[in-house]
Amino acid sequence: MTSRTSTPFPHDRRSPDANSACREDQTDALRTDTANLTDPKQQSIAVTKRERSRIMGQRPAVIWLTGLSGAGKSTIGNLVERKLMTRGAHTILLDGDMLRCGLNEDLGFTSIDRRENIRRVGEVAKLMTEAGLIVICALISPFRAERLAVRRLFAPGDFVEVFVDTPLQACVARDPKGLYRRALASEIANFTGIHQPYEPPERPELILRTLDGSPDQIADRLLEVVQPFLTAV
Repeated sequence: MTSRTSTPFPHDRRSPDANSACREDQTDALRTDTANLTDPKQQSIAVTKRERSRIMGQRPAVIWLTGLSGAGKSTIGNLVERKLMTRGAHTILLDGDMLRCGLNEDLGFTSIDRRENIRRVGEVAKLMTEAGLIVICALISPFRAERLAVRRLFAPGDFVEVFVDTPLQACVARDPKGLYRRALASEIANFTGIHQPYEPPERPELILRTLDGSPDQIADRLLEVVQPFLTAV
């Protein structure tokens, strides 16, 4: 029996330069396809936000809780969502720490990353209001410009900025996650209130001073502001 030397397929005979050229051609094609996506067109949707709102019996809105780490944003957000749930409201809480474990896990805490963090959350909140939900967002969101950019995503009156006003000294004393201790020990960089500034809202719809009452009392104050959204328009 004679042995037979296998003959390579034609594409196996390409020189390294040919393979490189092929990869360049593929890259150029991909770049062309990507370029066509840089000007996306708005897709028409058959079911409207108003129709979803009518079914749910409420007016979609974003309740944006901003303040220092440890100010009480998540605590208040959770309490308010529970109170809204007992009233039959359809809600979702978007908590900053929760989002950084998933959607924003690729982001750090530089100024650029913080801006992108807020941009993403704003877009997600907008989609959820399109679904008819009342969206409670609890994030430090330290920069006024980024909070204003999120506000501009929504119709007037559909974005409620809430300043959870807790003095830095009180937040450091609370330090529920030990983050201030680590930041002061230089174990964490770019920490708001220590290494980076926090820009408080200039004209928020509501200011909640957490030293003026219990968490439940503070949540009830916010609930009064949210109450008008519990009726569909």
